[in-house]
Formats: sequence, structure tokens, C-alpha cells
Amino acid sequence: MSRKYALIGDKLGHTLSPPIHKRLFELRGREFEYELLEIAPQELEQRAQYLSTLAGYNVTIPHKPAIISFLDGLDKSAQRYGAVNCVDNKNGVSTGYNTDCDGFLRSIAAGGGKLGGSVLLLGAGGVGRMMAVEASLAGADLTIAVPESFTGQANKVKEDILAQKSDAAVNIFTLEKIPLKHYDTMINATPVGMYPKCDACVVSDEVISCAGFVFDAIYNPKETLLIQKAKAMGKTAVGGMAMLVLQAVSAHEIWDGDSYTDEEINAIISEMYQRVESDFK
Repeated sequence: MSRKYALIGDKLGHTLSPPIHKRLFELRGREFEYELLEIAPQELEQRAQYLSTLAGYNVTIPHKPAIISFLDGLDKSAQRYGAVNCVDNKNGVSTGYNTDCDGFLRSIAAGGGKLGGSVLLLGAGGVGRMMAVEASLAGADLTIAVPESFTGQANKVKEDILAQKSDAAVNIFTLEKIPLKHYDTMINATPVGMYPKCDACVVSDEVISCAGFVFDAIYNPKETLLIQKAKAMGKTAVGGMAMLVLQAVSAHEIWDGDSYTDEEINAIISEMYQRVESDFK
């Protein structure tokens, strides 16, 4: 019997989830369905019964926190962030996971970066908060840099980190006043440089020159101006498509116990970049 999976969100637009999951199912010979379900916030409760009939589903904005009240349990990853992006329904029990953090950690490792050293994180909202917590839990000496209007948000993230790791090293600066010192890893968690405003760069060349490894969560365009500048300086720099694909891989590990080779994963990453480039020409 064919199982059904889905992505739920409010306005899904140009999502890459269906082609990514379709390829992952195909690679393991699974003829499962994967549908898109646009659900407005006020409709979530009435759609919860249908969601419980699916084998599993992914969750995106704005339902990541709200879906929790309709689930039977949470994995520790979802508990940590109060946000769910993957739900597994097995034997009548629904469990929420946060595979965004898996995708982030695995893409940093695959790219050759490390979180245990000195880390400069640009941005602290949404995915940035998760990245900040994961870096601190990995033992990073963390510098968070945000626009001045977001310093309150960054301080809240620092409080979250210290509640989980009281000895964490976290310092907050505005983007204009980032200390010019060596950073093992620099991470961009802001939307600066994203399509269609591809000619923007979140920090100066001086700051980029301080980084050993650069990770940009943006995947459209394939190479942001930040990535281009870092590569021109001879640095290893990777975009966000690996994170997107690897969080989907984690979902398939949870749903069906499937695993994938690096070659298979890299082929999907390349395929999705090609899709982005053709969709947004």
C-alpha cells in the first residue's frame, strides 16, 4: 500500500521539498506520494485529523510551533527549539522532530567546517537561533552579529543558550562593529544576498577575510556575493542547499529507516541547484 507524506505551510510558493523527497523515495524504490498542503493558521486544528492519517509530514512557516499541540510526543531536538519541521506517524502515535538542526550540523561537517572553535554568526532570528544554540552546545566561542534593531532578539538567544549551557561563551555585536579577529567558521543566517537582491553582502571584505570557513544558509542564488568573495580569497565556502537536502535525508531516516550515500546526496544537491537556476532565470 502506497504511503502518503506531505509538506504543510501557509504560502508554499517555490518550495523544493517535493522534488527533493521524490528523489529520495525514488532512490530507494519507494512509490510513495508527497503532497503540498497550504493551510492557513486558523485552519490547522480542523486539518489535524487528516494529518494524523499520513505516514509523516514536513512542517514549515508558520506552523512549526503551533503543530506541537496536536502531537503525541516530541524528540529532544524539537523540545530544544519548541519547533517541529518533521512529524512521524507510527502505530497511531505522532512524534515531532526538528531535522533543521541535523541538516545544519551535517552540512557544516560535510563542507569541512567546525563548530567547536571560534564562530561568527550573522543573524539570530529563526534558523539563526538554532544555529547559535547548536554552535554553543558544540563548545564554540560564539560571536553573534546583528543589525542594531535586532540586538534585543540576539540577547534573548544568548539567554536561551545560557539556560542550556551556563558556561557558554557568547558575545553580541552589531554588524558594523564586528571584531576583526580570526573566526574558524562564519555563518550567514540573514536573508542578505538572497534572490532577487543578489548584489548585497551582509559584511565587509575585511570581516570575510577573518574567516577560515564560510557557510551561507541561502541557497538561491547558488553562490551569494558572500560566497563569491570568500572563494576569491581562497576560503572554503558553501551555500545552503546541502542543509536543505540533508534535513530531508534525516526525515527519511526517521520515516523509513533509509540511508543514503554521499554521492547520492551530492547528486540531489546539484540537481536542486540546477532547478533553482532554471526556475529563477
